[in-house]
Order: sequence, then C-alpha cells, then structure tokens
Amino acid sequence: MESQSPNPQTLPEAPPNNNPISRSSANIVQRVTRNLGFHSKWAELNGAMGDLGTYIPIVLALTLAKDLNLGTTLIFTGIYNVVTGVLYGVPMPVQPMKSIAAVAISDSSGFNIPEIMAAGICTGAILLVLGVTGLMQMVYKFIPLSVVRGIQLSQGLSFAMSAVKYIRKVQDFSKSKSMGNRQWLGLDGMVLAIVCAGFITFINGAGQERNQSEEAIVDDERNIRRKRMRKIMATIPSAFIIFLLGVVLAFIRRPKVVNDIKFGPSEMEIVKITGHSWKEGFIKGTIPQLPLSVLNSVIAVCKLSSDLFPGREFSATSVSVTVGLMNLVGCWFGAMPCCHGAGGLAGQYKFGGRSGGCVALLGAAKMMLGLVLGTSLVTILHQFPVGILGVLLLFAGIELAMTCRDMNSKQESFVMLICTAVSLVGSSAALGFICGMLVHVLLKLRTLCMP
Repeated sequence: MESQSPNPQTLPEAPPNNNPISRSSANIVQRVTRNLGFHSKWAELNGAMGDLGTYIPIVLALTLAKDLNLGTTLIFTGIYNVVTGVLYGVPMPVQPMKSIAAVAISDSSGFNIPEIMAAGICTGAILLVLGVTGLMQMVYKFIPLSVVRGIQLSQGLSFAMSAVKYIRKVQDFSKSKSMGNRQWLGLDGMVLAIVCAGFITFINGAGQERNQSEEAIVDDERNIRRKRMRKIMATIPSAFIIFLLGVVLAFIRRPKVVNDIKFGPSEMEIVKITGHSWKEGFIKGTIPQLPLSVLNSVIAVCKLSSDLFPGREFSATSVSVTVGLMNLVGCWFGAMPCCHGAGGLAGQYKFGGRSGGCVALLGAAKMMLGLVLGTSLVTILHQFPVGILGVLLLFAGIELAMTCRDMNSKQESFVMLICTAVSLVGSSAALGFICGMLVHVLLKLRTLCMP
C-alpha cells in the first residue's frame, strides 16, 4: 500500500502571534537594528572623529589638572554613546560640560573632583526635572528660531576661534592657557595642521546642501565623471586618516611613552561628596553650566537635529532626560559631567555620520580603551599633536555656524547677530539669550505699534 501524505490544503494554519510581549520585543529589535545601521561604513567611521576636537582637550585638561579618572570617564561616556545611538538613531554626541570644566581648570585649589561631580549631579537633576515635567518642551516651543540660531552661531564661532588658537599657539591644557607661538615645522607644527586642513577641505569640500539632488544633474559625460569622482571621495575617511596620523605622531614624538602604558581598567570607586563640596559645586559649577546646558545641549541640539535629519526631530523632553540621567549615574563614580552638544552633532554630520551606529562605534572604542588602558592612556593623549585637534574642531565649528544661514529677513538676522555678539564678547550664552529675547520682543512690539 502506498503511504498517504497529508493534503497541504487541509493542514491547520499557524495561529497569529497575539502575544504583546513578543510583538514588543520584535519592534524593539527592529528599531535598534534600524538606529544602529550604517549608511556607509567608512563615512560613519569618519563621522565618529568629528567630536574629538572638543572631547580630547577637555578630558586631557581635567585629567592633568584635577586627576580625573580617565579610565572611568571613557567607560561611562562610551556607554552613553552606545545608548544614545540606540535611542536616537543619529550621531547624537556626548561632550564634556564646558562651563564646569572651565571652572575646575581655572580654580587651582577650591574646585576639585568632589565639587566637579557635585556640579554634574546637580545640573543633571535639574535637567531631569525640567524634562520629566514637560517644562523643557515648553521652553523649546517658546524660544524664537532667530535666538536659537544666535546661540548656535556663537557656539560655532567660539569653536572655530578656539581651533585657530590650538593651531597657532602652543597649549598648556592643564592650566587652560596658550603659551608662545607654534613653530612652523615639526611633528606638531603649523605646516602639519595646514596640510591636514587642506586635505580635509579637498576631500570633504564645504559639505553637501541638504536639498541638493543628484538626479537634477544632466547626465552628460562630464557630469558622470564628476559624480563618479564624488563617490570615490565620499569613501575616503579623511578625519579618521588625520586622527590615525596624530596617533602615529604621538608615538614618534616620544617613543618611550610605550613604557608608561599600564594594561587594565582603572580602579572605580564612589566619589565622597561633603556638604561643602555640594555647596561649592552648585554655586561655582551648576549655576554657570545650567543656561549653557539648556540652550546648547537641549534646545540647539533639538533644532539642529530637525535641520540635519528631517523627519527625525526629537523632543526637548527626551534630550533633557537623557542628559540628566547620564550625570545622575556616572558622576557618582567619578566620570566627567557630560551633555549633548550642537557642535558635536554638526562635526559628526560634517564628516559623514548619519546614524546611531556612528556614535555607537565611537562608544565601543572608548569602552575598549577604558578597560584595556585605563588612565594610562593620558600619556599618549599628552603627546597627540594639538594642531590636529584644532583642525578637527575647526570644521565642527564651521559646520555648526553654517546652519544659521536660513535667516530670511533682516529682522531675524538682526536678532541672531545681537545674540551672537553678546554671547561671544561676554562668554555667556545666558546673557546672549536674554539680550536676544529682549531685542526680539522689542521688535515685535514695534511692529504692533506701527500704524
């Protein structure tokens, strides 16, 4: 007898998956995969270098001047990078809190690690409350675009001017001071920095317009050749090449630096913060840092993300909450106070970062270095050519400043430039913001009173 095979049409259909937990897990996996997916491997790797021009100098300065635990900072900031890459799906940067760092470096004795961490925890707690209560989103909707652009322009120009200072002057990061003029020749000379800047300019150009369409170009022989050359150049990781050059030169400048390297992670311990440290940290650190964090780390970042990644706009609530949580966790263990920053986002976008995989890759590298080399990595960073850091910072600053070219009226430009001028001269984003808002209100009142 022939064996009878079951009729395929009579087999019962698999029941649909109605388990909400399974569906939720599948959605999470799909979102993580999408957010971390590389648009282009070399471009994302190149983009990861775009934030190092601000990160390395401040971390190096705090390590040398205040004995910051570099290994712990690398591990925690690496975790922050990976988490923000997963959450946002864009190259959301993790940067040092600059005002707190500036106070710590300039104050030789009264503002040390406990005060730095207290300032970071207080700032993070306030930002978390502003985010959870929805107040940060209200502020974001309330501030006019011209004032936001003024803050972005001042921050971009500030980065660019600091970059030129790094290139032209010898730097003492431990004292946050410029020394004499940098020599033209040498392993950290001005010629090296100029050549690196020229190389990046030639490879990356001024940047692609966000509304530029390749299809609009007529496909004649000349334009086909031009598009082919553009694609070839897009695969060259200019910033990554420059950074690798800096690492090689660091070992050439002082070959014995290899003997100072100690393998293994730094010892991690909870920072003991006294009542005096809480007071000093809040007064000297949190009060000047908070306006900068609200304006540049949250408001400007949200606006810039909507400009660079249309359809991927993030709420001020979520950005404020992530900044708050980062500091409420890491600062207790001695990790540097951190925030997001419009300059870092612009820099990573400039060099090709388009997805969360860009910062996740950077975060993985930070964690690996923190676990393998720990604080001994500072001996290598101390030999890294500062002029090359200046070049990376220069392009990040210019990219951020160029986002402000969408001011369509003279009135908007006037408010933006007033805000920028006051922010730069007074070195205070808060003062620039107040003046910009005041001018904006006065111009609106004038318009209403005009017959």
